[in-house]
Amino acid sequence: MSSTHFGFETVDETQKAGRVRGVFDSVASRYDVMNDLMSMGMHRAWKAYTVAVANLRPGDRVLDIAGGTGDLARAFARKVGETGMVVHTDINEAMLRQGRNRLLDEGLVLPTNLCDAEKLPYKDASFDLVSVAFGLRNMTHKDQALAEMCRVLRPGGRLLVLEFSKVAAPLQKPYDWYSFKVLPQIGKLVAGDADSYRYLAESIRMHPGQAELKAMMKTAGFGHVDVHNLSAGVVALHVGIKC
Repeated sequence: MSSTHFGFETVDETQKAGRVRGVFDSVASRYDVMNDLMSMGMHRAWKAYTVAVANLRPGDRVLDIAGGTGDLARAFARKVGETGMVVHTDINEAMLRQGRNRLLDEGLVLPTNLCDAEKLPYKDASFDLVSVAFGLRNMTHKDQALAEMCRVLRPGGRLLVLEFSKVAAPLQKPYDWYSFKVLPQIGKLVAGDADSYRYLAESIRMHPGQAELKAMMKTAGFGHVDVHNLSAGVVALHVGIKC
């Protein structure tokens, strides 16, 4: 049997998706509030930067993977207009439902699909842009997911990966203190779930850093990859262009 990590815990790789699903089932209803508290609102700036880098035009076709509560899907839909298309997806039904309901409340009716990023149900070269924000680190086979994202992009299409990364060395100690001492307590007080937020902190530490993820994207078929460090590397936006 092959093993993988669930935070700092080693588990059979067949168990990881279910364990991750349990985390997001638990936090879905308070996910947006927790994002604001955890990042002190910075997640909004990181996502706005991602939308700006995406530079979408009317008529573009976009696939938003691990789209959760729909922040990027909403912003992308406004850019591509009525002639374009944004497909909002997630592997977690509770998160997808939260996002779909939010989008509907704002008058946005987007294709919304429950799907696994490692086995995307779309044809080759179907999209101009694929995005995944704060979702790649939770995937069991990241290399397989990146290859699938590359497959569904047209030649010259772009993948945007917004994800927690390796923070600059001078900030490492205070960042660790916040992540492992403060964050679980916020989770306990606001969402009634310290363990899920402890997992989130651990999963960030187990995720590939900037250089490693860039190399993985190139292996997956992206000929050029730019890395944009945000907030001193707390988050990085990787932009890959399909060969």
